[in-house]
Amino acid sequence: MSATPQLRIRRQTSFGRKLTYVLLIIAAFLAVAPFVYMLMASLKTYGSVIANNLWPWPPFGSEGLQFGNYPQAIETIGRDRQWNTWLFFRYLANSLIVSGLTVIGVLFTSTLAAYALARIKLPGQNILFILVLTAVMVPEDLTTVPKVVMMFNLQWYNTYAALIAPFTVSVFGIFLLRQFFMQIPRELYEAAVLDGVGHIGFLFRVVLPLSRPILMALGLLTFVWSWDNFKWPLLVTRDASMRVLAVGLQQFIIGEGREVQLLMAFATLVAGPVIVLYFITQKYFKEGILTTGLKG
Repeated sequence: MSATPQLRIRRQTSFGRKLTYVLLIIAAFLAVAPFVYMLMASLKTYGSVIANNLWPWPPFGSEGLQFGNYPQAIETIGRDRQWNTWLFFRYLANSLIVSGLTVIGVLFTSTLAAYALARIKLPGQNILFILVLTAVMVPEDLTTVPKVVMMFNLQWYNTYAALIAPFTVSVFGIFLLRQFFMQIPRELYEAAVLDGVGHIGFLFRVVLPLSRPILMALGLLTFVWSWDNFKWPLLVTRDASMRVLAVGLQQFIIGEGREVQLLMAFATLVAGPVIVLYFITQKYFKEGILTTGLKG
C-alpha cells in the first residue's frame, strides 16, 4: 500500500532536517578544527608538533602538558626598555585600548546616523542612504594611502588617534542599526511625543533599550575586526610601544617561526580574549543577528 501524500511530505521533511543537521555538524567541525589544533599544538613540544603527534591520549603522552610554552612565547617577544615591561603586555594593553575605543566610537556614530535615516523625515533621505551604502563599494586599499597621508598631515602618526579615529564610523553599522530601528513601531514615538519627549529622549529612553541585542552584536563584530587588524597599525605606528597584538604576532612569525609550538602558544593568547568575549555575549549576538531585518 502506497504512502499517503501527507506521510511522504513528512518523510521528506524529516530527511531534509537530518541532512541539514549533518551539514551543520560538518561545518561546525571545520570551523572549530583550526582552534583545536592551535590549542593542542601550543601544549606540545617542538618534536611532537613537527611529527603531528597531537592526539591527547594517553594523557598527553609521556611528555605531559607543556604549559611553559606560554611564558616562553611572551619572553620571546622581548622586553621594552622604555616601558620596562614585556612587549606582549604592552601590545595587549594597546589592543584593548584601540579595540574598546573603536567600539565606543562605532556604536555612537552608527546609532545617531541610523536613527536619523530610519526615524527622521529628511529631504532626499533615501538618496542619502544610498550614498552612504556606496562607500562599501570603495576598495579599502584605494583609501589606505590617502588616510596614511592624512595621519601625517594631522600629526597623528604613531599615536592612538591614528589607530582609532579613522574607524569610528562604520557603514555596515549604520545599515545594520537602521534596519533594526525601522522595525520599532511608529506608535511608540507618537506616545512619547504625547508625553513631551523629543527625538533625543525617545532614542535614549525607548530605542536603545530595545536595541540592546543588535548593539551587542555590532559591538562584538567591531571588536573582533579591530582586534585582528594588522595592516593599518603597522602603517601608522613606528615605536614598538604603539603596536598591537596582531602586529606582534607577525613579528613573532618572522623572528621565531621555526618554534611552531611557541607560535601556537602566542596565537592562543591572542585569540583567547575574543573567544571569551564571544561566549559571554553570544546570547545577545545571536538574538541581534536573527532579529535584524525581520518585520515585527
